[in-house]
Amino acid sequence: MTEVIADSARAAQLRGRLADQMVAEGTIVSKEVEAAFRTVPRHLFAPGATLEQSYAQDTVRTKRDQHGITISSISAPWLQAMMLEQAGLRSGMRVLEIGSGGYNAALIAELVGEDGEVTTVDIDPEVVDRARSCLTEAGYSRVNVVLADAEGGVPVYSPYDRIIVTAGAWDIPPAWVDQLTEGGTITVPLRMRSLTRSIVFERDGDHLVGRSAKVCGFVTMQGAGAHTERLLLLRGKEVGLRFDDEFPDNPDLLTGALDTTRVEVWTGVVIERMVPFDTLQMWLATALDGYCRISVDPELDTGLVSPITRRSTDAAVDGGSVAYLAARRLDTSRAEFGIHAFGSGAAPLAEAMAEQVRRWDRLHRQGPGPRIAAYPAHTPDDQLPDGRVIDKRHVRITISWPSAGLSAAGRGVLHHPTE
Repeated sequence: MTEVIADSARAAQLRGRLADQMVAEGTIVSKEVEAAFRTVPRHLFAPGATLEQSYAQDTVRTKRDQHGITISSISAPWLQAMMLEQAGLRSGMRVLEIGSGGYNAALIAELVGEDGEVTTVDIDPEVVDRARSCLTEAGYSRVNVVLADAEGGVPVYSPYDRIIVTAGAWDIPPAWVDQLTEGGTITVPLRMRSLTRSIVFERDGDHLVGRSAKVCGFVTMQGAGAHTERLLLLRGKEVGLRFDDEFPDNPDLLTGALDTTRVEVWTGVVIERMVPFDTLQMWLATALDGYCRISVDPELDTGLVSPITRRSTDAAVDGGSVAYLAARRLDTSRAEFGIHAFGSGAAPLAEAMAEQVRRWDRLHRQGPGPRIAAYPAHTPDDQLPDGRVIDKRHVRITISWPSAGLSAAGRGVLHHPTE
C-alpha cells in the first residue's frame, strides 16, 4: 500500500469518526449535512496540519497578523455544522459565503448539488488564492471564488437564496439584504454588546427578523465592516473592561475603583455544572445600561478580581463603580451566582445587577430566549418594538423578550456615533 493510499484511507476513517461524533452529540441533525461532512476532505483545506489535527473538533488557524492574532481559520467542525443546519440549505440553491477558507464552501457545494451555485468571497488575496487552490484540488472548482470587500456583497452572482457569513460581523450592510431572493435568509455571527450569536435573519417587509440564534465565536470582519471594541485597563494592565457599543463618558472615575473594599451580593440563583447560561448573558446585556465584559490578564492576576471566567465575563459600570458576575461552589455539581462590585457606588450597583440575575431566573431561564430583529438605520423609535435598541451604522438591532419586557430602568437605546 502506497503512502498516498494509506493517508487517503486514514483520512476517510477520521472523517467518518468526526461525522459520527457530531451526529451523536446532536450537532448534525440532517442526513444532508451528515453526508457533506462524510464526503469533503477537510485535510486538503488545512495545509500544515496533520490528518489528526484536520479532523479534530478544533479550529485550524491558517493565518495570523503581525501581533499573532488569528485573522483567517477553518472554523471548528461543530460550528460549521451548526450554521449549515441553521441555514437550511437545499439542492439547487444559490449561496453566498462571506469569509472564505474553502472547506465550508465545499460543504455548501455538496448541499446545493450540481444544480446549485456557490460563491465565496474574502478580502484577503492570500486567503482567496489558497481557497481557490484547495477547492480545485478537492474537486470543487465550480465554486466561484471572489476577492472583494464583502461590505458590498457580490452582485455579479446575485440574487442569493442564502447568505452565510463566516466572519464575526458587527453590522448588516444593505447590500446583503438587497442581494437576497424573496424569502431568502442571512445566517450571520452578529456581535451585540460584545456578545456574538449566529442568527438566521429572514426578511419581513422593511426589516429582518431573527428566526434562530446560537452561541458562537468567529474571527472578526475586516475591511469596511470592521469594528473594534474599546478597552479600559484597570490596576495597570491586570484587569480589562471591553466595551462594544458605548464607552463611559468619564472613564477616569473608575481609576482606583479596584482599590476599594469588594462588595459581594449572592443571588440565591443556582446553576448546575456544565449547564449553559447564555440567555443570562444576553439578558444582562439587554438590561444593564453600562454592560461590558471583564477579563483578567493571567500573568498579572493577583486574585483580587475573580469573575466566573477570567477570560471574559459579564460586567457593568456605573460612574466610578464596576460589578461583575461571580459564582461560589455549593457542592460538586452546583454553584450559586453572585455579584462582586468595587467603587464608590459598589453596593447599589451590585444589588441592581443581582436583581437582574434573579429576574432572569424567574422570567426567562426556561423561556425561548429573546427576539432579535434588524431595522434600517433611519427607522424612528416609535416604529421599533419595546426592548433594547442597539444602533449601528446600517441597522438598528432590537432585542426584546417574550412574556415580560424590560423594566423601566432596563429599557434603553444605544446610539452609535457617526464615524
